[in-house]
Amino acid sequence: MADASRFRPADFTAHLFDLDGVITPTAEVHMRAWARMFDGFLSSWEDQAPYTDADYFAHVDGRPRYDGVRAFLASRGITLAEGTDSDPGDQPVGEETVRGLGNRKNDLVLALIRAEGVTPYPGTVAYLEALPAGARPAIVSSSRNAEEVLRGAGLLERFEHIVDGNVAAREGLPGKPSPDTFLHAAALLGVPAERAVVYEDAVSGVRAGAAGGFGAVVGVDRGAGEAELAAAGATLVVSDLEEIA
Repeated sequence: MADASRFRPADFTAHLFDLDGVITPTAEVHMRAWARMFDGFLSSWEDQAPYTDADYFAHVDGRPRYDGVRAFLASRGITLAEGTDSDPGDQPVGEETVRGLGNRKNDLVLALIRAEGVTPYPGTVAYLEALPAGARPAIVSSSRNAEEVLRGAGLLERFEHIVDGNVAAREGLPGKPSPDTFLHAAALLGVPAERAVVYEDAVSGVRAGAAGGFGAVVGVDRGAGEAELAAAGATLVVSDLEEIA
């Protein structure tokens, strides 16, 4: 991997962290929830191959929930009605909507989190504790459950701002790979993009950081692949933030 010794956290004021896969291993929970949801959905389609981890990384990882549903369905040539945010997750077979499937996945995530709890990555906690005086940390996540996850991990008070899926919807901000949510977080902190660093584990998130003109984009390889994160625009790829703590 790239030489982590050349990266200096003190060179940046704003530190913009993705949540799932960077702060907490809830990316694994999301992967499992997506797999359960799409496996159940595809079981009624005789001409469809099973959902795979490759589908997750190619179409779902890092995207807002409904965008992930749309991208995966498009990759399979499946068209569903959009539906509404209030569509239940337990829609009958043949009556599913894009947003209903997204809500089904969210129900599964919340059930898994409540059953298993949330433990942050030790290397990330060490990195947060080692940030220099004056560092301004914020969360930028596609999840609409970011506050609940951070509270469960005991880290909610460490971040000045949380720009999550709820904020994006309220402010009309497009999700990753657009840089808008990261730029919004930097603006809330009052820090120009060139003085901010983005930390991401998803290809779509790294692309967002690269597109935003940020001072650096640190890719955290939790399975997306070092080469893929670098190709998406990461200026540094590490396997865990403890490498630069």
